[in-house]
Amino acid sequence: MERKTPIVVGVGDIVNRSKEVGDAIEPLQLIIQAIRTALADTALDATAVASLQRDIDSVDIVRSWTWPYPDLAGLVSEHLDIRPHRKYNSEHGGNQPAYLFDEAARRISRGEGKVTVVAGGEALASLAACAAANKLPPPNWTPLAEEVNSVFSPTTRELKPSALPGAWMPPPRPPLSSSTRASDPGHYSADLGARHSIGNPIHIYPLYENAFRAHRGQSLAENHAESAKLYADFARVAEANEFAWNFGKKAETEGTIGTVGGRNRLICFPYPLLMNAFNMVNLAAACVLTSTEYARELGIPEDRWIYALGGAGTRDCDDFWQRPTFWWSPSISRSLDAGIDASGLRKEDIDLYDFYSCFPIVPKLACAHLKLPILNPPKPITLLGGLTSFGGAGNNYSMHAITAMVRQLRRGRGKNGLVLANGGVVTYQHTVCLSTSPRRDGLPYPNTNPLTPLVTDVQVPSITESPDGDATVETYTVEFNRDGAPLRGHVIGRLKSNGHRFIANHADERTLWELCSTEVEPIGRSGTVKTGDDGKSLFGFTWGMAKL
Repeated sequence: MERKTPIVVGVGDIVNRSKEVGDAIEPLQLIIQAIRTALADTALDATAVASLQRDIDSVDIVRSWTWPYPDLAGLVSEHLDIRPHRKYNSEHGGNQPAYLFDEAARRISRGEGKVTVVAGGEALASLAACAAANKLPPPNWTPLAEEVNSVFSPTTRELKPSALPGAWMPPPRPPLSSSTRASDPGHYSADLGARHSIGNPIHIYPLYENAFRAHRGQSLAENHAESAKLYADFARVAEANEFAWNFGKKAETEGTIGTVGGRNRLICFPYPLLMNAFNMVNLAAACVLTSTEYARELGIPEDRWIYALGGAGTRDCDDFWQRPTFWWSPSISRSLDAGIDASGLRKEDIDLYDFYSCFPIVPKLACAHLKLPILNPPKPITLLGGLTSFGGAGNNYSMHAITAMVRQLRRGRGKNGLVLANGGVVTYQHTVCLSTSPRRDGLPYPNTNPLTPLVTDVQVPSITESPDGDATVETYTVEFNRDGAPLRGHVIGRLKSNGHRFIANHADERTLWELCSTEVEPIGRSGTVKTGDDGKSLFGFTWGMAKL
């Protein structure tokens, strides 16, 4: 069968900035609006748009955090009055928009579909407003079989593996007995992180930031200033983006982002609030993909066409303590390299980037791998402005990046662009490359994802669940209360005796405060770790106030 050439012919973004209960529009309706906008974006007349809509044979929807629809793709199809042969609801993860886009382009290339819609949306701001007004479920939203009595947040969800709405959650395991720990010191249980109250995004991304800082030889002050400048640059991009949640508002500055205190309290060291994703938004986005052959048949102007070139994605181990290191992400590096290579490009060919940016560390890791300067890069590294300023649209942020990339390429801002979509806790990655021209190597869209689903060929240190002895800090973070006081230290350390890795909390107040230091680097410092009968490990620089 002759291969077809996949292209994007329409994109649409919707933002509902109202926080009034009477204006609360559910994700389903925001998505429908985004799809209708994307269909109109093809520049076809009404009759041709109707024909294009009837020919949609695949509806791929990014799973929503806001409202746990049992079959959102089915509801979208019903409201559009179409009968697609494929209706797909994604898994949770910020990588999903790029993954769905990549797979849609692949199917179109193989002739397995004529028109695909990929879309997603969130309405967490409206849901929060309704919850505050004691109006749950929100008026006129799609009824659910299950009760929704709170607003989901990825930062406060219960610490269990896969603890997301609609996801399977295995039961927690009890702590290992003392005899088991003694006989099998290398064994670890699935809830090792939960036992030490660590595992949410607000905890794990700081582990990477701190390790990356120490690996580069930065001081704590230099690192903080770099993050503040980076996010101030991103904020200015969002300030000018009409689809950003903060559009029309004065952008945060390097000073306001970098100054800790008041509304910009520390969440988990080293990140204050304005370096964390802001999720309470009402946003939706959609893309319409088809082939050049069908676009010509319908009469879609070629100035609307943007070519899908290729993509790639993989993931690191779900258990963050089973990663090779915390200053490098194999899945980010490999997804970038493989996505560029699969598209028949070199990194020098990329004119525009949008790196997912829930926290500063993700674009930093991407820049470091591609050897781009983190500050003042010669090429844009965000088109949206990041999840703090544009708005963290649940799993769907990178769908907005894809729609923005299409618009920028249409306007001639560049020839080739790359979107990096990140999910989990620096876990899932997927990249896609788009262009104003077909693949220059003349090859069809890649038949498969060039990467394995999971990175397994990296060396990971042995893990001990019951560490005891002299140790050093590999990386760390400190979680803070709302009043700005430190609550809990989280230490990832190595035993000096054998190099095994462990997870621990702070053992005493002095250790907690020293982990909060903005002058003395904790990484590499020595201390002692011990494990109590409850299975929790505590690390201290000194043990004068330790309680086990």
